[in-house]
Amino acid sequence: MYRIIEMYGDYEAWWLIDGWEEDIVSSRNFDDYYEALKYYKKLWIQKARRYPYLKSRSDLMSAFWDTKDQRWCEECDDYLQQYHSLALLEDDGRIPDSKCRPGYSKANGDLPHRLCKIKLKA
Repeated sequence: MYRIIEMYGDYEAWWLIDGWEEDIVSSRNFDDYYEALKYYKKLWIQKARRYPYLKSRSDLMSAFWDTKDQRWCEECDDYLQQYHSLALLEDDGRIPDSKCRPGYSKANGDLPHRLCKIKLKA
C-alpha cells in the first residue's frame, strides 16, 4: 500500500523522527504506485507554486517553506523554520530505490539549519 502524506512542522519529511506522525495534516492511501505518484505530482506542483523555497529528493520526500513562517521554541530559545512537507510512502516507510524518481531531486534554496535540539535528543 502507498500513502501520500502532507506534514507541517519543524522538520522536513525525511527526518521521520519519533512523533513525526503528529505533524501529518493530510493523508491519502493508494493501492497502485502510479496513482499515488500522479497525486504526489499534483500536490508537488501546487506547493512549488505556493512557497518560495523547496528541497525535493528522488525518494519522493519534499519540503517547501517560506522564511517568514517560523515559530518560537521555548526549549531551544530560538526561532524554528516551519516546513510544508510532502512524502510518498510504501507500507508507511521510505520507498525502495527502484521506485525513486531522479527528476524530483531539486532545490532552490538552502535549508535553514535551526532544529530543535531537545526533539533530536528524544
